[in-house]
Amino acid sequence: MYFFDNVRHKVPHIYTKYQGAAAVFSMSDVSLLSGDLPVSRPPLIQTWTEVYRDTLLADWALAVKGETLFQIDPLG
Repeated sequence: MYFFDNVRHKVPHIYTKYQGAAAVFSMSDVSLLSGDLPVSRPPLIQTWTEVYRDTLLADWALAVKGETLFQIDPLG
């Protein structure tokens, strides 16, 4: 989560990496903002984001204030 990157992606977002590929997804609707991942990964990211959406958004609010973030389990 790089909250200082508010020029390119002006919405709360997450960065994902998988086997050398990377992508950025919106936290609100899990839309792809940039990058590319293998076709099997976005459904997993969507599920993970939906499960942890409240925690992700809470972390975003904490990060913007410079506070410590909650630990969120990575994808399996």
